[in-house]
Amino acid sequence: MVLDKLSESLKNTLQKIAKSLFVDEKLINELVKDIQRALLQSDVNVKLVFNLTEKIKNRALNEEAPKGLTKKEQIINIVYGELVNFLGKEQHRIEIKQKPFKIMLVGLFGSGKTTTAGKLAKFYTKRGFKVALVGLDIHRPAAMEQIEQVAKNANVKVFLDKRLKDPIELWNNFKNEHKNFDVLIIDTAGRDALSHSLISEIEEVNKAIQPNENLLVISADIGQAAQKQAEQFHKSCGVNGIIVSKMDGTAKGGGALTACSVSGAPIKFIGVGEKIDDLEQFNPSGFVGRILGIGDLEALLEKAKEVINVEEAEDLGKRFLKGEFNLIDLYEQMEAMSKMGPLSQIVEMIPGFSQLKLPKEMLQIQEGKLKKWRTAMNSFTKKELEEPEVIDASRIERISKGSGIPANEIRELIKQYRQSKKMVKMFKGSKGDMSKIMKKFGGKLPMGM
Repeated sequence: MVLDKLSESLKNTLQKIAKSLFVDEKLINELVKDIQRALLQSDVNVKLVFNLTEKIKNRALNEEAPKGLTKKEQIINIVYGELVNFLGKEQHRIEIKQKPFKIMLVGLFGSGKTTTAGKLAKFYTKRGFKVALVGLDIHRPAAMEQIEQVAKNANVKVFLDKRLKDPIELWNNFKNEHKNFDVLIIDTAGRDALSHSLISEIEEVNKAIQPNENLLVISADIGQAAQKQAEQFHKSCGVNGIIVSKMDGTAKGGGALTACSVSGAPIKFIGVGEKIDDLEQFNPSGFVGRILGIGDLEALLEKAKEVINVEEAEDLGKRFLKGEFNLIDLYEQMEAMSKMGPLSQIVEMIPGFSQLKLPKEMLQIQEGKLKKWRTAMNSFTKKELEEPEVIDASRIERISKGSGIPANEIRELIKQYRQSKKMVKMFKGSKGDMSKIMKKFGGKLPMGM
């Protein structure tokens, strides 16, 4: 996941509190030092770290636990709340209120603006908007070819003209066509430094386009330097939001996030991977929830809405509870899960689930199995999908030959299906008491359930 090391350190810190016999000043001091160490290792500004941990320490020592909460639970709530405030406190969503709604991207060279433009296009397309990209980067070699490819990947229209060397003229050339779209995402030229010429050109383009949203794209790997950039762009170009790109695979992501959060322009999106779907609306509470292992149910539901119809989900839920689901339903769920993203990302959003500390290798193996099972099911007959009970050894052999999937893996699929049916019956028999169900399976409940 994003900020793996920070997440692991903070989760271990909270586990230390949960396992302690009692809470005293010594434990709170240890907690504060652990949090300081974790944040500093993620490149967060030293002064910000000490301000944050001082607040946590003062509240933990001086506040009485509210009715219904133990002191341990109260301290975990304090850590959660202060980290949420630290990262911007509340979510800032972009509301599409008029047509065409213009979103202009600005930033330095190499920040990932063009790639982010494609991700934004896909994000709004999935939400039912008619989207077009506008390529105004007239300086960088191959910039037009890149945005053409990005538009193709996002399956959206792109407005560009490789002959023109004036971004405002290029914008005006297609002005009459802009009204046919709900959202226009404008990719502008970057520079390798925050120069006067860059600011001057952006100001002119900004005046001509008058965007509804002026978003600064900052690469997470620049760490604390993000604050200076964000403040300068905010002051010079009227930037009213930030997208932090390349959050995956960098230890400096914590520095970039916190630097941006104190810049005056809120973070609105984060890039969490290389694929075109790897863009998320930034929600401080959900983000902190994932880092601490509490989960992010809102983000999970958001992803689910993108891939499965609400009515279909309700219908499947009813059939599931009656024990009427079959392999077709299972196949559709696998398809939906594959569209939601890597299994490791989905698991970290489920409240309490990341406390199980499932190894990445295990999740990758399971993801590989799901792909193989989907492949195998393509060789099932309609009857076999609707009535899996008819599948015997000879049918498994035929399916194995047809799909290229070993027979033992097809047997495992059938076994998994039968266990799911069995669990549904237990659920009904236990009247929804999950602890009874888990005992029957010999398992333990995740923390928080």
